[in-house]
Amino acid sequence: MGKRYYCDYCDRSFQDNMHNRKKHLNGVQHHRSKKAWFDNFRDAAAILAEEQTKKPCRKFIQTGQCVFGSSCRFSHMTKKDIDDLKRQIEAERQRKEDPDAAWKSPERNVDDWLSRREKRKAALDSGSILKEEEEEAATGSDVPPHFLSIPDLPVSLLPPPPGGWKNVPQAEWG
Repeated sequence: MGKRYYCDYCDRSFQDNMHNRKKHLNGVQHHRSKKAWFDNFRDAAAILAEEQTKKPCRKFIQTGQCVFGSSCRFSHMTKKDIDDLKRQIEAERQRKEDPDAAWKSPERNVDDWLSRREKRKAALDSGSILKEEEEEAATGSDVPPHFLSIPDLPVSLLPPPPGGWKNVPQAEWG
């Protein structure tokens, strides 16, 4: 039976010998598949620059399909697609200029929450009550809202209700 060579780009296998491998690696189908694979990882600026140099594909505009597909020498992007690419490039540029902006929340951030938590602990130890503690007791939880926005959070990770648990389940473990 012998060894078999599997090409990840083309998603096919064949008997592994020097002649077959060389023939496959120099083949048109392999080159197209390899180009398509690497095109998946191009940045938006390179895609936009390439698409802006191409003329629109008349067949694609008329019918919505083109027999040449991704190997067509004309552009298959609409004005809306190009505008979306421009917005994506602008967003990437802003992320590069200010990498912390993506993590900053317009509401509260973790550092603020931790500092308030330390103040609250100190106030409880000293016996005084802070205004922030009263406000958060009114809202029901001192957990930042973006932590609660995680979908399907297990019950064990949710904060207890403001009045505590009404009935504690009696479960035997083990």
